[in-house]
Formats: sequence, C-alpha cells, structure tokens
Amino acid sequence: MTTDLSTTIAGVQFPSCFMNAAGALCVTRDELMALGQSRAGAIVTKSMTVDARQGNPEPRYYGFPGGSINSMGLPNLGYRAYAEMIPELKRFGKPVVASVAGLCEDDFPVIAAAINAAQPDLIEVNLSCPNIPGKPQIGYDPEASERVIKRVRHLITVPMGLKLPPYFDPAHHEVMGRVIGRHGVNFLNMINSVGNGLVVDPEREAVVIKPKGGFGGLGGRIIKPVALANVRAFYKLFQGKIPIIGTGGVVDGVDVFEHVLCGASAVQIGTVLVEEGLDVFGRLETELAAILTHKGYRSIADVQGMLKEL
Repeated sequence: MTTDLSTTIAGVQFPSCFMNAAGALCVTRDELMALGQSRAGAIVTKSMTVDARQGNPEPRYYGFPGGSINSMGLPNLGYRAYAEMIPELKRFGKPVVASVAGLCEDDFPVIAAAINAAQPDLIEVNLSCPNIPGKPQIGYDPEASERVIKRVRHLITVPMGLKLPPYFDPAHHEVMGRVIGRHGVNFLNMINSVGNGLVVDPEREAVVIKPKGGFGGLGGRIIKPVALANVRAFYKLFQGKIPIIGTGGVVDGVDVFEHVLCGASAVQIGTVLVEEGLDVFGRLETELAAILTHKGYRSIADVQGMLKEL
C-alpha cells in the first residue's frame, strides 16, 4: 500500500508534509538552494528584517539531550536579498514560504509589500519575533497583533499565515482566535520556541549561550507537549477550517503522527534539522509512512484532527 504524505495548505499543494522551520539552515542562498534540492516539501526562508543582521554574539545555539536553546537575534540577509531570490527558489517546483518579521510594527508593511511583489507561494507573518525593547513579543499583545495584521493584510495577495508564540492559557487562545478570525488569515504556524529558558553547564558552572546572560528560546522534543496543545487548541477553535503547520518537538515519525492527530496539516522541523542535516527529511518520511501503513491509513488526511478524547 502506497502512503500519501502530500498535503494542501490554503489551496497550495505540498509534495510532502515536511519543511524546515524559519531559522533552521535557511539564512543564506546556499542553504535555501540546498533545501530546494532536498526531500523537504517546501522552502521556508529565514524570518527577514528590513536590514541585514549579523544576529547575536556566539555561542548562540546549544543542543542538549531532549532539545536546544538559542538566542539567534534574527540573523538574515534583509528582505531585499530574499525578494530577489524567490523567483530562483520557485524553480525547484515546491512551495516557497517567505517568513516576514520586523523589529517594530512599521517594518512589517514595508517588508510585506516587497515580498508579495516577488510572489512566493505563501507568506508567513512572524508575530513571535522580538518587539521593541521592554515589550513582549507581538503575538503576546492582541492589540499589537491586530494592528500588524491590519497593516499587512491588504498588501498580501498570496495566502497569508501567522507564526505564533506558544500560549499557555485557554483565554489566550480565545483572544487570539478572535483576532485571527476577523482578518481572513489563511493558515497558522505554531509554535515558535518557548521563550526565556535557561540551560546550565554544571561542569563549567556557566550558562551555555552568550546573549542575554544565557536566556534563550527552547526547542526540540522538550517543547512537544506545548506545541501539541497549541495545535489542538486552535484546530478545535476554528473547527479545522484554518490549516495549521505544527512546529515544535518533531524528532521522529511518531512526533509527526501526533501533530497530525492533533490537527496539523504539515510540520516544520528546527532542532533536529540543525543536528542531523538535510537527510532528516527522508528519515522522517520513511518513519511516518511506516506508522501510517502499520495502522492501515493511506494518507495523513485520514488521520488529521482525529485525536480521541476520553
């Protein structure tokens, strides 16, 4: 029995449900071209800012058993470079997802207009990137989130989605759900890293990354329960009508299966891609196909959102 691992998000066909998360091996042209040649079902750009950024001082990423911590500081080439690259990336015959960020609210419409003109297949508006100093991530401020969405929505003609931070209370899901529901959002991507973690090296009696005194965002398997909870909460909130890309904690095929059960149409991978490299896409495909075949399912669509409740 052949297993169909393709998916559709906002009317766009993806040959595979696997893609990189914005931030993982997708900053430079060479990295993006390598994703195009890989088994990934899409090419996701780094979340881009107005100007090119070197990012935070190194070491800024550290892998540990069960996960990773990072404080990258949005290193990227600037939106003009990615706008020029998009037509070339589209030649690989798989969707190109442009991830738009900003260091302040005024940055978003500038970037969105230019990137939309380059016509990627989808645009992801990253509301879980740094805001102005002393303020929370935009995605934690419903009013700021709504302002940004309003300012970019009319500029974007391709399917537009939101990349969201992790929410930890049903009230937050409901408030953001109302904001999302008012503005014709075509897909959601959740979650970004779980912020403000701290990893300690007891041998050196020191933190493991340099920026912000060692504080950073957590990724990898350690955050999977939080990611699954957010995927499930928003899937139920919108009754499956808004496609969701599940991001967080995907290390093997079982993790992917769980994301799809909770309602995800596709998954993105970050930590395991950084740790293993591009061959991870083939491994995950094989593992997910084996699980579906073992359970008698022909496609991920047979499983999507079918999580049983007790």
